[in-house]
Amino acid sequence: MKLIALFGLLSLTFACGGSVEEAPEPAGLVSGPGTVAALDGVSIAYTVAGQGSPALIFIHGWMCNQTFWSAQVEEFSQTNTVITIDLPGHGLSGMERDGWPLMAFGGDVHMVVEELNLAEVIVIGHSMGGPVALEAARFMPDRVIGVIGVDTLHDADFKYAPEQIKGRLAAFENDFAGTCGQFSASFFHEGTDPELVERVVSDMCDSSPEIAIAQLREFFSYEMGPALAALEVPVRYLNADTWQVNVEVNQKYQPNFDGVVMEGVGHFLMMEKPEGFNELLKQVIEGLD
Repeated sequence: MKLIALFGLLSLTFACGGSVEEAPEPAGLVSGPGTVAALDGVSIAYTVAGQGSPALIFIHGWMCNQTFWSAQVEEFSQTNTVITIDLPGHGLSGMERDGWPLMAFGGDVHMVVEELNLAEVIVIGHSMGGPVALEAARFMPDRVIGVIGVDTLHDADFKYAPEQIKGRLAAFENDFAGTCGQFSASFFHEGTDPELVERVVSDMCDSSPEIAIAQLREFFSYEMGPALAALEVPVRYLNADTWQVNVEVNQKYQPNFDGVVMEGVGHFLMMEKPEGFNELLKQVIEGLD
């Protein structure tokens, strides 16, 4: 079986009403880059842009970084406070963590929100960032008013077979650079700007193999159903049309689950067609009310 086919199911869940009334964020919020310590002391890098409530927190996916949201920062910072974060193990954040559970990433997002004293936030997560967004919302039910998954949260009942997990991890362990290169490139449609593909592949695969594989193990064992069921806020998806979302299953855990599909894009839809993506994201945000 070709490697792209081997990782097809991994792509499925892995690898980003009225209008919401605006209000200023607390005085003293400074635009630009910043850092805050996680509960375990690891440095978390973040960037603040714009002003307005609710604040939009953008969470990247596996082995990505906050710059993947550049087109969204430019657009949404005109009306809202926008926060992008490098999760620990990624980008400019610290790498020295003993373990890499997705719940810890949710806590990292919480620490940034607490540092900035944001009153109302919408957490937007791409790929692995979708589950991270769910976990972040569990940490701060008094602040999160909605969660939006981007090409993620496809099926809360999906489980990887043990032999699938073993085989996929072994491929990364035996040849991380080669496996990562084929894996990340497979997320794009034919005809995608080759410079974009090269940039994404380079960023994802220029990573610590140990950290990347450890996070894969955590992702494979993640239980989405309990996380969905724990939330009392709307959960939405904005996904590519590559893999179907099992809305009925997800609504079993979270009745207020719904979303939209963007056609003609791959896994990195917010980078491939940013203008169209931004328009759809605006609609989803407005619909949270």
